[in-house]
Amino acid sequence: MEREGFFDRVYGMVRQVPAGRVVSYGQVATLVGEPRKARFVGFAMHASPGMAGGVPCHRVVFKDGSLAPGFAFGGPDVQRRMLEDEGVVFCEDGRVDMKRCAWEVGL
Repeated sequence: MEREGFFDRVYGMVRQVPAGRVVSYGQVATLVGEPRKARFVGFAMHASPGMAGGVPCHRVVFKDGSLAPGFAFGGPDVQRRMLEDEGVVFCEDGRVDMKRCAWEVGL
């Protein structure tokens, strides 16, 4: 797997996630044709240019709706605020309500 090519495919997919929706690391991996590379999607998100580069990496979460504890752009509180600003709904336990907010492409 060529890192740059994989990261570019991941960024291209994440750019398609609409505001108010989230996608899991594993879902992104599957959508780019690498279903066993969810961890590498995380590496790509950590290395991404973020919103400044047009990659809404704050919309990528764990499949149970948990936020990444080391969110690259200021921590999970910043990620949560960004998602809430887009209308993403959270459960009482702090996880994204995946039933209401998951991007259904590829599911």
